Amino acid sequence: MKASELLSYIDEMDSFKRYGRVKRVVGLMIESQGPESSIGNVCFIHAGTKGNKKLIQAEVVGFRDEYVILMPYTAVSEISPGCLVEASARPLDIKVGAGLIGKVIDSLGYPLDGSPIPKGLASVPTEQDPPNPMERPPIDDPIDVGVRMIDSLLTVGKGQRVGIFAGSGVGKSTLLGMVARNTTADLNVIGLIGERGREVREFIEKDLGPEGLARSIVVVATSDQPALMRIKGAFTATAIAEYFRDKGLNVMLMMDSVTRVAMAQREIGLAVGEPPTTKGYTPSVFATLPRLLERTGTNQFGTITAFYTVLVDGDDMNEPIADTVRGILDGHFILDRQLANKGQFPALNVLKSISRVMNNIVDVRHKESAENLRATLSTYIESEDLINIGAYKRGTSKEIDNAIKKHPQIISFLKQGTHEKASKDDSIEKLVQLMEKGE
Repeated sequence: MKASELLSYIDEMDSFKRYGRVKRVVGLMIESQGPESSIGNVCFIHAGTKGNKKLIQAEVVGFRDEYVILMPYTAVSEISPGCLVEASARPLDIKVGAGLIGKVIDSLGYPLDGSPIPKGLASVPTEQDPPNPMERPPIDDPIDVGVRMIDSLLTVGKGQRVGIFAGSGVGKSTLLGMVARNTTADLNVIGLIGERGREVREFIEKDLGPEGLARSIVVVATSDQPALMRIKGAFTATAIAEYFRDKGLNVMLMMDSVTRVAMAQREIGLAVGEPPTTKGYTPSVFATLPRLLERTGTNQFGTITAFYTVLVDGDDMNEPIADTVRGILDGHFILDRQLANKGQFPALNVLKSISRVMNNIVDVRHKESAENLRATLSTYIESEDLINIGAYKRGTSKEIDNAIKKHPQIISFLKQGTHEKASKDDSIEKLVQLMEKGE
């Protein structure tokens, strides 16, 4: 650094430390008189007894009259009136770099196994602006996700953002594990937001496996953690993916689930006094979702292909969060409980799912074969009741006869074992052969 730059940096540096005092704690919130700070900045609360002092990180989430409203990253059991509040004058930063690959970390970037943060990492802010829309290259290159049904019928492009919509227990985590193990992306970043503590290790050991973990960074914020930690988990995972995208990599970001991010933001919104609107969700929820989801995608350096799971209440695909997310993303995959009950896995409902960029990234032969399979499957489902009760007579409709003939082969094609690998080229070739056979 040149001497002039160093002097300029010293002149701009704020050498004062600003302090305040905790006045009261109400629910999730801590109110303090001072310090001078801004929304999103981190403060340190000096808590604990005289012989056991500790610093608790908290974030400024609002103001009320002369009070600063803080929300802690950890439990508030040791905070008492009069505790010193120290301003940092900066938002939350995390450490990111190649040393995190294969690690499981929390929302603040610390390894969950208790090991120290690897050396040589760069500091990046968790909250960043989405790329300029005029600097986003168009999506024109497909990515191999290793799931036959997706690669052939719902082809995903590098930099596409897709929502996986389903009720509980239909196979969202299993599908994410398959993608993480089989995709050709350079790196996986997986955000487990609001998960049960028991499910975290199960996902890492069973669904992801050693093979998947070796090329992944997993960010975990379990359901017992404060709402702010759950939200930060989503923003931390996105910031890590952005760091590697800017290094020129094709990153696969998987977040399970966006619904729990929205619920955490609702908790914060209600705590700071926002009015509940649609189904109890506060206005800040519908401002936060696009700010989070628009950060992924393409930029001039690399791509982030993103899969976001959406947990829908009572399998209602039109509830507020599902409706909002579906309008922002570039495609939606619907997991169907009826298909899961029949033993068809992945339980993706091809007829209700769509990839909005597929037509731009596949050739004519592939596109026509996919459309033919959809039409054939739709014909069979529309006539299924008549076929099952024996009311349909063969020869009445050429389309229905063809659908009955091909239905077992189509179902066999759509099914895929959890640990079965399927390359994109092989999946497309099987699709074309299936639909051309017997025509």
